[in-house]
Amino acid sequence: MSSLTEKDKPIVQLLLNTGTCPRCIFRFCRVGSQTLYRHPYKDLTEFLKNNQQQEDAAGFGIVDPPCKRIRLEHTEEVPDDLNQNGVLKHVPLVNDDSAAVENSTVEVCNVCLGILQEFCEADFVKRVCEKVKSADYQFTSFVFSVSLPPQLSVRERAAWLLVKQEMGKLGLSLAKDDIVQLKEAYKWIIHPQLSEELGVPADGKSLFEVSVVFAHPETDEECRFLMAVMKALEKIKEEDFLKHFPCPPCSPKNLCVALEIQCNNGAVFVAGRYNKYSRNLPQTPWIIDGERKLESSVEELISEHLMAEFKADSFNFSSSGREDVDVRTLGNGRPFAIELVNPRRIHFTAEEMKELQQTINNSSDKIRVRDLQLVTRSAIGRMKEGEEEKTKTYSALVWTDKAIQKEDIAFLDDIKELKLDQKTPLRVLHRRPLAVRCRIIHTMKSEYIDEHHFRLHLKTQAGTYIKEFVHGDFGRTKPNIGSLLNRTADILELDVEVSSSLFICPGN
Repeated sequence: MSSLTEKDKPIVQLLLNTGTCPRCIFRFCRVGSQTLYRHPYKDLTEFLKNNQQQEDAAGFGIVDPPCKRIRLEHTEEVPDDLNQNGVLKHVPLVNDDSAAVENSTVEVCNVCLGILQEFCEADFVKRVCEKVKSADYQFTSFVFSVSLPPQLSVRERAAWLLVKQEMGKLGLSLAKDDIVQLKEAYKWIIHPQLSEELGVPADGKSLFEVSVVFAHPETDEECRFLMAVMKALEKIKEEDFLKHFPCPPCSPKNLCVALEIQCNNGAVFVAGRYNKYSRNLPQTPWIIDGERKLESSVEELISEHLMAEFKADSFNFSSSGREDVDVRTLGNGRPFAIELVNPRRIHFTAEEMKELQQTINNSSDKIRVRDLQLVTRSAIGRMKEGEEEKTKTYSALVWTDKAIQKEDIAFLDDIKELKLDQKTPLRVLHRRPLAVRCRIIHTMKSEYIDEHHFRLHLKTQAGTYIKEFVHGDFGRTKPNIGSLLNRTADILELDVEVSSSLFICPGN
């Protein structure tokens, strides 16, 4: 369809008479001129009424590109002043304050329930932008989303059936998908105004979202006859629909209400490595049956500073493996990542990240962080890749019940690629399934201390239960240090010396 022509006049008149607003009329007439929708409401109303009185068979002359599911991102050339026959020549756009809709004189549209009327005006746009600015977010673009009440879909279908019937009398057809979608039309109008007011462009790929949730309490009961509205509308027969809902839809007394105006920034990811020097600090909060066992954790010591600086709502902590509460993490440190949800601040220089790292390190002597950096979500995935294939190095302080000499443990240094069968340890059986896991001790090196103590340095496959390898866990790990030495053995201290990982490097 190339223009709104004489044959569309019966449709325009029909919808005007049933209480449909000008912008919804354009939608049903498949008008794809984005700029046309942006003109002031009063001028659009006068434009349609004036043209209804004209007998000029040349038509209205509104350019309308082919319209099958028109995409928001398509740009268009605006016709020069349209034409001289009654028609929006030099009309101000809708964000002109002098063109605001007056509630007392505007009849609420029976299709959009006021979405394309009051909520397209400068006052509402300013209200949205004030909400955005007061939330104090950092953003360089935005994406705008709208949640509409389900009864709008019901009302649009009723109006479509009415128009379809009228067009049938003219030997024409109108598919439901040919109608310009309400959300599309609304965004055509609202995007330029929001962009101008906020000073940044609209971008469908932006991580900063501005959303508005609309409701219309007056007509909430209208879609009760349809349980799942959208799916039901696709399946219901036209005659069955008309039994339940008036066609055309009745005119409401009240506009929609904007229940919520919300802002949300996409998550930011911070990663690095941590060392843990305390033997009384869990990696994550230790809470059993609602009772906190220890006052802090690695997760909390790091995240509290990130939360404060990024001004985030919440966070999610992850790491490449974990250590027990009484195990220190030394060497290069354990890779970790924190997802900061809905952060207000998102831009940090490398120098600012170094300062933040130093703030964390100065706050506690129990941990230390290194290589703190902003990363992408995909980098977090790489951190988790191949955890079972990694090699880890440990240092264990071992006690034996029987006295030992240096030569009694020397043979351990010659053992290579020792295969273990480890049943799920008793200490974690409450949270992990019972299974037998095959693990490998790649190398061992013993360091004699006295008759009952020696230090054992191990290089193992990731996922090996080191404590159980030492004391045997009542025979659940075979072989073990006790069985190899033919005496009872236990572990007194354990350190993770190195925690290597597939992970980002500083600067990436």
